[in-house]
Amino acid sequence: MTRLAERRVGDLVAERPERARVLEQFAIDYCCGGQRSLADACRQRNLAVADVERALDVKGERPTDQPDWTQAPLAALVADIVKRHHAYLRAELPRLGAMLDKVVARHGDVHPFLHELQRTYVAMWEELANHMLKEELVLFPHVVRLEEADASGGPAPRFHCGTVLQPIHVMEDEHRSAGNALEKMRDLTNGYRPPADACTTWLALWHGLEALEADLHLHIHKENNILFPRAAELETSLPLDARLD
Repeated sequence: MTRLAERRVGDLVAERPERARVLEQFAIDYCCGGQRSLADACRQRNLAVADVERALDVKGERPTDQPDWTQAPLAALVADIVKRHHAYLRAELPRLGAMLDKVVARHGDVHPFLHELQRTYVAMWEELANHMLKEELVLFPHVVRLEEADASGGPAPRFHCGTVLQPIHVMEDEHRSAGNALEKMRDLTNGYRPPADACTTWLALWHGLEALEADLHLHIHKENNILFPRAAELETSLPLDARLD
């Protein structure tokens, strides 16, 4: 196998964020499944590794709105997730939910799968709303405090969860749940291919749901594959007696 095939999918995207678009095209999970090697991911999708490698070997500069999050301050990454991805979800989830209600009311009798799509979407929406609050009120502030303590040379702040790994594991479980919901929604919609009788609202809904999927994949990738490992490594770098004081 070549160098790319042996590397973890999440690391490939962390190195070059523009690769996320390529992996989306091949339906390769780089967020919750980011710990797998590219070779393993291709085997799971019955893809030729060489074809995916050629597509991933993109040239060009890093997008100007995407810094190197593997090196940027954790506080900056946290701010980006909240301002870019959490704000996006808080705007799009209600908007798309209202559109889905209209489509189900108009077409649900002829297309029964729409009811299952609606149930899956609403459950994901409710879980994500609680998920974001827990991150913003508990996990993210502690990550920032860890970085501040490291910069000042002081002890790690007390944390009622014990270690940062405790909330991280909870967030990762909820990310898997969201990823499963996205996969189910894609299956139910036949890859967001609209039927012949789809109205304008239906077409707009499919476009919006596909965009939501892409943004949530990138969102989860930034947390699972960059923020969480960096925060855990930072915590363990602090003196043990300081962390347990």
